[in-house]
Amino acid sequence: MKYVLGVLAFFIIVMLVLMANFISIYIRAAVSGAKVNFLTLVGMRLRRVNTKLVVDSRIQAVKAGLELSTNDLEAHYLAGGNVMNVVRALVAADKANIELSFQQAAAIDLAGRDVHEAVSTSVYPKVINCPDQNLSNGYLDAVSKDGIRLLVKARVTVRANLQRLVGGATEETIIARVGQGIVSAIGSSETYKHVLENPDDISRRVLQSGLDANTAFEIVSIDIADVSVAGVSGTREVANVGALLETERAEADKKLRQAEAEGRRAMAIAAEQEMRARVQEMQSKVIEAQAEIPQAIAEAFRSGNLGIMDFYRMQNVLADTSMRESIAEGDQED
Repeated sequence: MKYVLGVLAFFIIVMLVLMANFISIYIRAAVSGAKVNFLTLVGMRLRRVNTKLVVDSRIQAVKAGLELSTNDLEAHYLAGGNVMNVVRALVAADKANIELSFQQAAAIDLAGRDVHEAVSTSVYPKVINCPDQNLSNGYLDAVSKDGIRLLVKARVTVRANLQRLVGGATEETIIARVGQGIVSAIGSSETYKHVLENPDDISRRVLQSGLDANTAFEIVSIDIADVSVAGVSGTREVANVGALLETERAEADKKLRQAEAEGRRAMAIAAEQEMRARVQEMQSKVIEAQAEIPQAIAEAFRSGNLGIMDFYRMQNVLADTSMRESIAEGDQED
């Protein structure tokens, strides 16, 4: 009998402890119209689930006209999700007539995205600066066909696409694509004046490129916030890139022509030296031939082919020739 009374007393104590822990949560859920079974609360506690968080989330959903089971909320909690954030996102989507199921919201939340912020962005579009002010000097650098360098700043208005939020590209992709589209559009413009006069043409061409494909956002508009010519504010930045490139190309051509001229000059000097060497060679041959003349005269004397009178006449002829050359040189000097 004592054993039965002891077991009964222990059971009563356990029930009192459980009721003390869950009675307030149970009553709050009941009076809110989101009644939760008492045993379900006990099971949540045994499964180490935050019962207060789950019950409060269900109460918020029921009050907003949504019917969410505790099993779904508990499963999302055990998966590591943010239950309250998912419920707030579902309520916001329902009030804005946006189709969003609990499974989609839970998947977005488990993917690491802020589902409530995504729903808010879907209702109230978000403005993104292009380029990112924290990662660059605040301007896109583009050059038109006439070689003028332009600095551009754009603002992109985006709306979250809940259907592509899981697996879709983030804001960084949108910024990169829009920046690439603006630089490409300005690069295909004939003159920088057209860009300054009609910046809306650039934004329209970029918007028609379908830059939001496979991203988690839908581009609403692209607005050119600022466009200016580089280097006009007293900085050292080059404005006319085309002129700079032409100048550098001309300078390179000049150096090439100078190198070619130096090469031809060196070849001419080498040819001149070669000619001088050949002249010296010919003169040495002449001197060598003249040195053989006395030997030939002596041989002629010995062989009897040349007499003494013939030799004297030859000497007279040479003297007369030398005299005439001296007279001719004197006349030329006068």
